Amino acid sequence: MRIMGLVAATHDSGLALLEDGVPTLVLEEERLNREKRTKAFPRHCLIEAMGPRAAGLADVDLITAPWDEKKLLQSFSRVILRGLPQSLHLLREGSHTPQRNEIVRLSAILKRRMKRITEGASAVPPIVCVGHHDSHAATFFVSPFEDANVLVMDGFGDDAATSTYSGRGNRLVRHSQEVILNSVGLVYTFVTKFLGFSGFSDEGKVMALAACGDDRFVERFRDVIGLRDHGRYAVNMDYFLYPRYGELKPLSAKFYEVFGHPRVPGSQLDERHMAIAKGLQTMTEEVVVHIVRGMLEARPSRNLVMTGGVALNCVANARVLEDTDVERLWVPPCASDTGAPLGSTLWHWHQTMRKPRGFELTHASFGLAYSDQDITQALAAAGLEAERLDERDLVNRVASDLADGKIVGWFQGRFEMGPRALGNRSILADPRRAEMRDVINAKIKHREAFRPFAPAVLEERAAEFFEISQPDPFMTLAPHVRKDKLSVIPAAVHVDGTGRIQTVSRAQNPLYYDLIAQFGELTGVPVLLNTSFNRHEPIVARPSEAISCYLRTGMDVLAIGNHYVTDRNRRSQDWAERTFVAGPI
Repeated sequence: MRIMGLVAATHDSGLALLEDGVPTLVLEEERLNREKRTKAFPRHCLIEAMGPRAAGLADVDLITAPWDEKKLLQSFSRVILRGLPQSLHLLREGSHTPQRNEIVRLSAILKRRMKRITEGASAVPPIVCVGHHDSHAATFFVSPFEDANVLVMDGFGDDAATSTYSGRGNRLVRHSQEVILNSVGLVYTFVTKFLGFSGFSDEGKVMALAACGDDRFVERFRDVIGLRDHGRYAVNMDYFLYPRYGELKPLSAKFYEVFGHPRVPGSQLDERHMAIAKGLQTMTEEVVVHIVRGMLEARPSRNLVMTGGVALNCVANARVLEDTDVERLWVPPCASDTGAPLGSTLWHWHQTMRKPRGFELTHASFGLAYSDQDITQALAAAGLEAERLDERDLVNRVASDLADGKIVGWFQGRFEMGPRALGNRSILADPRRAEMRDVINAKIKHREAFRPFAPAVLEERAAEFFEISQPDPFMTLAPHVRKDKLSVIPAAVHVDGTGRIQTVSRAQNPLYYDLIAQFGELTGVPVLLNTSFNRHEPIVARPSEAISCYLRTGMDVLAIGNHYVTDRNRRSQDWAERTFVAGPI
């Protein structure tokens, strides 16, 4: 049976294919239409997955959408008289002030838009709507656990902002939920905007900035969100107006009285901004830890799955392992809504159809791959000379380059799902050089100096460098770097002494593993500095995008498939500037 999951009316639009319970493809529209945070219907994803005019839809038995229409309508009815957060635009079409008669059925929207793409070539399969938090929770079915507690936290779903579940085998049971406006995720997003960043995308910047701040606002934020008994919490609505005026005017006079005026985007960050970030992050960590402790009181499993957008907060995730009795934590690489299409297919396959489990998600490479011919043609179009190497020579050459302080664009295999580059679309560098972080931020990424990079480490050597006792292949934890290693990998250490690690095993990604291992042989340090292969754009997907990014930045080497590139000529750079198209950032 072939099930397609589809997100088509909110941020992180995209699709997933599940064949007899096994994921075969997960795509995000932004990677293909090159518009960061796109809300566009996933036309490019459908064409890539289904062929011209999406003719392959004939082979799809069912489409799942990770929003429950009935729950959405009920939530809409509860908040419509007070105003609706603008992000719930999937309930309406073409209006900033929704009215009851503008509510439309999600399945009708999907069918209408898909028919435009197929042009009648294929009938649209039946569409089943799955609860949003149910879709997130369903990643439990591909976790390494037979039984676990499951925590879902995000901005909001169709009926909740936080949900707790327990999972065993092929069943999930929901135990509690917080209503959509009682949302840690929304608070984090609104404060992210207050600090001059983009909401629903730049929360990670605030998490990084928090490490630079002092504690002056921590107690104030404990009043913004208060802890209650049994793992519950409550947002203090005295600080917010969005229940009454919608998302366009989310903060109240009290919020401005306590925290001051908002930062103008692009202006200088000062100590107050950093302290606000620190207070927000500290409160978020405390709420997450409090919820998990409440879950453990009720259900004693020491395994925990965390998912939803808040689960991308790797610092809070590490606190869970440090400050609760959880022994093993698993967060999928697509914890945000990028994973909702896959989750909706998993829910239908296991929870609805009661199919047994038989697949574990051990890597994130479920995107598109490109052939040697594709790469050769892209290099020729850009006017670049390349040396073709076999796999062993490529690994040796690139490892030697990295040890010599060169910065390498690494483009291999299928691109990853989720928001993080995990070794197939990465920019790599030497973590031993303290200046390397600043060099990449200024020379390659052109981004804020306070933002850290991720250390990728051989799984069996991780405990030597980091205070961690479990694997983390998806870069979802930020444990402390061991004190005796702080001076060994200084470029990979954030200002608070943590590192957002990725543990790499040979089974998950043999080529990437071999590269890190060879670098370790040369330097004694089996760790590489890893950041996503992009600059003010979605992570590169196609060869042409990788080549363009290499040419538009100060990277020294491009390793693309088995092609080794150091060429950088005037014609090729003109090509890169001429062909580069960046969507809204």
